[in-house]
Amino acid sequence: MQKQALPGFRDFYPDEAAFRNHIFAAWREVARRYGFEEYDGPPLEPLDLYVKKSGEEIVGQLYAARMVAARASALKKPIRWFSMPQLMRYERPQRGRLREHFQLNMDIIGESGPLADAELIAAALDVMRTLGLGPNEVRVKVSDRRVVRSLLDVHRLDEDQIAAAFQVIDKIDRDPRDVLTHRFMTATGVTDDVAQHVLSVGDLKGGEAVAAALREVPGGPEAGEGLAECVEALEAMGLSEFVEVDLSIVRGLAYYTGVVFELFDAGGSLRAICGGGRYDGLLASLGGQDLPAAGFGMGDVVLGELLKEHDAGPPDQGRLDAFLIAVTIEEFPQVLNLAHRLRDAGVRVEFGLKQQSIAKQLKLAAARPAGRAVIIGPDERASGQAVVRDMATGVEEKVEIDALVSDYDWS
Repeated sequence: MQKQALPGFRDFYPDEAAFRNHIFAAWREVARRYGFEEYDGPPLEPLDLYVKKSGEEIVGQLYAARMVAARASALKKPIRWFSMPQLMRYERPQRGRLREHFQLNMDIIGESGPLADAELIAAALDVMRTLGLGPNEVRVKVSDRRVVRSLLDVHRLDEDQIAAAFQVIDKIDRDPRDVLTHRFMTATGVTDDVAQHVLSVGDLKGGEAVAAALREVPGGPEAGEGLAECVEALEAMGLSEFVEVDLSIVRGLAYYTGVVFELFDAGGSLRAICGGGRYDGLLASLGGQDLPAAGFGMGDVVLGELLKEHDAGPPDQGRLDAFLIAVTIEEFPQVLNLAHRLRDAGVRVEFGLKQQSIAKQLKLAAARPAGRAVIIGPDERASGQAVVRDMATGVEEKVEIDALVSDYDWS
C-alpha cells in the first residue's frame, strides 16, 4: 500500500486540516466583512475558455465571467463575488507551488473606478491582518499598466512590442539584466537604448518618482490618475504602511488593463502570496457583456508557508473542554446524559467508550488534551454532583451537575 499522497498533492491530517480551515475562516470572514457573496463553479470548464488566457487567478475570473454572462441583466452592479475552489495544474512540485491548491478569488464586476481596485487590495491586506500579519511581515506592490504604457509610448512601440516589454518588466527581479535586454531586443528588433529604457521604467519605485516620470511624457499625468487615486484611498483606509508603488509589477498576462498588484512577504523569501488587478476587457472577449472588472487570486500554499514562518497558525483546535469519567459502569447513564446536555450548550466533550480504571481515563483526558476531567462515581451519582479536576493544576472541586450545564465557566 502506498502510504504517501501523490507528488504535489497533500494529505490533511487533523492538525493540517485545522491549519487549512484557519485560512479558510479568515478568507470567508474578510470577504463577508467587505460585502462579497460566495459563489462556486464546476471543477472543469471547456478548453476554449483557457485558450490564449492562462494563469493562476484567471481561473476564478473565468468562472465569474461565464456565470455573470449568464445572468448579467438580472445582477445588481457592482457585483461582489468570492469563491474558494480547489484547483489543480500540471506543475513540478516545489516550495510554494504544488499540483493542487485552494484559492481565494475575489472580484468586483461592473465598476471601473479606482476605489474598486483599492477595495480589493484592502481586502487582500485585511486577510493578512486577520491572520496576525502586519507591515513587517507582508507588503503589497502596486502598479498600473496604463502608467507603464504611457511611459513606453515615447518609443512608438507596436502592440506586440508592448506585450514583449510587459513580459521582460514582469521578470525584472528574477532574471539577469543582460538576459532581459537580449531577450527583448531579439523579440522586438529595437535598439539597446530602447531596451534599457524599458527596463528603467520597470525600475521606477515610489509614488513621487512615478509622478515625476509621468510629467515628462505627453498624457502622463492623466494616465497616472487611477493609480494615484487607488493609493490615496488605501492611505485613507490606514493601510499606507503596507503599500509600495513599484512599476516592475505588471502581471505578465495580456488581459490586465489598469491597476495591478502583488502581495509579498516582507523578507522576499517566498513567491507572491496573491496577485491580481483590473481586467476590463476580459468578459467581452469571452463573449459576455462588456463590463469593467477587477479581482485577485490568493492561494493557500504560499500563505501557509508564511504563517508557519511567523508561527501564526490557529489556536489549538483539538483541545477538549471536558473529559467525562464514569467511575463504575453504573454511572454511564449520568455521563451520557451530561455529555449530551453539555454538547447542546456548545461545550467540547468526550468520554471513554468502554469501562476503564480512573487512572486510564485520566491518562486519555490528558492526551486529548482536555482542560478538565469531570468525574462521576457512586457518591456523586447519589448527590447530583461531580468532581471537576483542572488538568493543568490538579485542583479539584465539587460542582452541581446542573450547574456544569447552566453557568459553569469552561474557559
